[in-house]
Amino acid sequence: QVQLVETGGGSVQAGASLRLSCAASGRTSSSDAMGWYRKVLGKEHEFVAAISWINSNTYFADSVKGRFTISKDSAKNTVYLQMNNLKPEDTAVYYCVAGPEGWITLATLDLGADFGSWGQGMQVTVSS
Repeated sequence: QVQLVETGGGSVQAGASLRLSCAASGRTSSSDAMGWYRKVLGKEHEFVAAISWINSNTYFADSVKGRFTISKDSAKNTVYLQMNNLKPEDTAVYYCVAGPEGWITLATLDLGADFGSWGQGMQVTVSS
């Protein structure tokens, strides 16, 4: 089973940038897609972004389009989430998720939270 190690969380001021990294080990076809979810206490997990290892297509939640980008480094088996112009409403625990290619369809419909392999999560706090 794929193992995911996330780095890069922290606390920043509104308008700042952060880059989250997710290194995958043991990746197989069951993890041909990787992405990020986030969760605020008391709310459901929310899809943020995803990328396909097969065709590099990227997908974003409307709330982050134009501010966040997702990319991958095949040599390092690592996915990055570049978060720019951060807002206080981006404050959450961010989770890296890996799943089969079909997981992306579920994720973009915000139905992917019950599937895939999840990282340990890391806090991102944006203060105004």
